Amino acid sequence: MYNLLPNNSFNKILICKVLSVACVSCISFSSWAFSFDDVVAKAEKLSKKAYVQPSKNIPNELASLQFADYQKILFNHQKAYWGDQKSRFKLEFYHEGMYFDVPIKINEIVNNQVSEIKYDPSYFDLSPLNLDKINSKDLGFAGFKVHYPINNPTKTDDEIFSALGGSYFRAVGKEQHYGLSARGLAIDTGEMSGEEFPRFKEYWIERPEANQKHLVIYALLDSPSVAGAYKITLVPSVDTTVTVQAKVFFRDSVKKLGIAPLTSMFLFGPNQPSPLLNYRPAMHDSNGLSVLANNNEWIWRPLNNPKRLSFSSYSLENPKAFGLIQRDNGFEDYQDLDDHYEKRPSVWTEILGDWHKGRVELVEIPTADETNDNIVTFWVPEKQYKAGDVLDIKYRLHYSLNEKQRYPNDVARAVSSRLSLGDIKQANLIRKLDGSNAYVIDFAGPELSETAPVKVISSMSNGTILSSDVQYNSEIKGWRVIVRFNIEDNKKASDIRVQLASQATNKVISETWSGQYPAQ
Repeated sequence: MYNLLPNNSFNKILICKVLSVACVSCISFSSWAFSFDDVVAKAEKLSKKAYVQPSKNIPNELASLQFADYQKILFNHQKAYWGDQKSRFKLEFYHEGMYFDVPIKINEIVNNQVSEIKYDPSYFDLSPLNLDKINSKDLGFAGFKVHYPINNPTKTDDEIFSALGGSYFRAVGKEQHYGLSARGLAIDTGEMSGEEFPRFKEYWIERPEANQKHLVIYALLDSPSVAGAYKITLVPSVDTTVTVQAKVFFRDSVKKLGIAPLTSMFLFGPNQPSPLLNYRPAMHDSNGLSVLANNNEWIWRPLNNPKRLSFSSYSLENPKAFGLIQRDNGFEDYQDLDDHYEKRPSVWTEILGDWHKGRVELVEIPTADETNDNIVTFWVPEKQYKAGDVLDIKYRLHYSLNEKQRYPNDVARAVSSRLSLGDIKQANLIRKLDGSNAYVIDFAGPELSETAPVKVISSMSNGTILSSDVQYNSEIKGWRVIVRFNIEDNKKASDIRVQLASQATNKVISETWSGQYPAQ
């Protein structure tokens, strides 16, 4: 091949400079690709500024809506984002209304470039509320939802993820219904000073490729005390997972920081029956808190609907996981043809990395109906965070209808917990109430057997255990424990711990049932 360029030093230098600039340009361009680091930079910059309370921007016609009316605002499915793409994912939006009265900014990332998804009134149908003529000039999005063919490959309108209000989000797996909510962060939950609710003020969502099976969402968190960057990776499946990576910058000291918060509802169930006659045996999105400690102890805490605000906590170092569990998952457990609580998933928080010392805290709030989320759990680090501090955290949420798959075969689960008045069987075989209370707990597990006898280890605070009887339950191929007890002070809660141990080896072979009889 002939060299058509003049052979002189000037041109060699010029060519080298051009190539160098081109290479630098390539490097610079790739470094401009939007990533989690960009959100981190925004959060850090935001944290160094005074917090600005967001302004409400909706007219009274929208602000005064009741929830049933707000649900009548319909998204035009024909305008679903990515509906004209080959992606399995589709994006739809929530309209402002009710107490969702502050707009959020939603951006799309395509080929590393960011562009805002602008509010368009044609996305929504407000005619069922006779609000189609409302002035929409200053309105915006309240949140968004993600659709994916999780139940049927040809059915693309299954909603699998929702982000609406504060830092709340929900997800579901295959054949699941929405239940409990997760949050980005909880601050001072249950404190007399009042709770602070951080909010995701801006999102960046990566447009997925045609065959991509995960969705990446970035979010910017803001509140009077913190600013934070979040990366949320959604993987829809039979058991959908949501991996959360966060970097939080503190504007101010926080008295009680709640990491990886979960919010649910418990109205009544067999361990705390309804005070009013009800054909439903239970009404709840979750019925227990499960904790896996670093020493592999499994803890099960049945939930309550207390008469007054209640706190429980488990002090741990580097726990492996915790979650709010819907352990009862048969239709017969609820008998509800409308709400199908048996299809609401358990959410298991797998801890990624070192979380050091702290506690899993459970907050139970009195509620008279099922419309209020009255259960909150989160991790509270031992470290007290103050202005200028930075928190790095990572965890993965698992949404499942089969929580027993996480248990090893040699750990029996408390598959049911029932509260009863205590009684004794008389010589004439008639049962007589003796003034005590009783918990009836059924333990089941692959390695339990009638030929391997067990014993009960039990203890309680604020009271006395009268008896701890155990009997083989052939219906579940497990063991039934009946703990009768008296309360010392009815105005205080009483904590009761029950474990099964092998009679032959004394080895504990069950999770720790850690029930609480509420203050009356």
